[in-house]
Amino acid sequence: MTTAPAVESVADVPASAAARRRSVELEERIQQDPDRFRVMTGDRPTGALHLGHYFGTLHNRVRLQDLGVDVFVIIADYQVLTDRDVAERLTEITEGLLLDYLAIGIDPERSTIFNHSAVPALNQLMLPFLSLVSVAELNRNPTVKDEIAHSRQSAVSGLMFTYPVHQAADILFCKGNLVPVGQDQLPHLEVTRTVARRFNERYGAVFPEPDALLSAAPLLLGTDGTKMSKSRANSVALGADADETARLIKGAKTDAERHITYDPEGRPGVSGLVLLAALCLDRDPYAVAEEVGGRGAAALKRTVTEAVNSRMAPIRARRAEYARDMGYVRSVLRAGNERANAVADATLAEVRAAMGGLL
Repeated sequence: MTTAPAVESVADVPASAAARRRSVELEERIQQDPDRFRVMTGDRPTGALHLGHYFGTLHNRVRLQDLGVDVFVIIADYQVLTDRDVAERLTEITEGLLLDYLAIGIDPERSTIFNHSAVPALNQLMLPFLSLVSVAELNRNPTVKDEIAHSRQSAVSGLMFTYPVHQAADILFCKGNLVPVGQDQLPHLEVTRTVARRFNERYGAVFPEPDALLSAAPLLLGTDGTKMSKSRANSVALGADADETARLIKGAKTDAERHITYDPEGRPGVSGLVLLAALCLDRDPYAVAEEVGGRGAAALKRTVTEAVNSRMAPIRARRAEYARDMGYVRSVLRAGNERANAVADATLAEVRAAMGGLL
């Protein structure tokens, strides 16, 4: 979904191992019967999508779509306000996300792209869902604690506290039963499963309990040697051109050792660049590092620049083509909003009937 990472604790490990085993089983079932699954995923429009997003989540959405899974992609504009006072450049960033989605291969005929704020019935589910969880349960959520600790605000709003329940509404409004997540987001998904289970127990069976499909994507570091992030000015945006990509990679942090090796723990900056090249080239990072060898950081950066620009060239070409017809791009969002509204209205009608017309 759309949350920031939390630090894994020792207590998380058994649950994560179980989630990984379950993900392997789910992958087998997806291959056998993709029509049984509806995926819910998305992004907050807080900045441009970058290479970390592409290798971490975006290409997986296209893979699932191409397998025949029904994919819903939410542009979570309401959730921008969870950790900021205002939603800046919202239209511009939203249209950038749309261009990126289309450029990487998300097909609006097979996937549904929609805006959070355009689907009132989705957000109306928040009220009954909040009644199904306690304040203590929300307060214990480790992902929320981590997000609060890294918030831009001096005092976080109630939106941050209820973020997991809002995400439950995002997932359950369309009866999503499969959510691609990183390990850090498992606590959020557990809230969704709890909400679904308690609603079904209290009012009757309406919602599935969605499963986590854990991402196997490696963590990509930014040009400063920390996690690539929209908010840290350390990323290479999908919309960057070849020259800008070269400039950003040239300024990336490395170290003083000339011989290039792949050692993520000991040499994070160098290894992040090696990994990026390896992902773009579909090669093993150790082999990439060995090939660069004693030619040093400058040669490594040239290798990375060439690999990124080659991998991104067709995506950039498609993005530029779509950008020449923004009328079509906006129509994709309108059509997605219409479908999402129809689905949300039907779900809300079921919820009202189950609750005896309370809503």
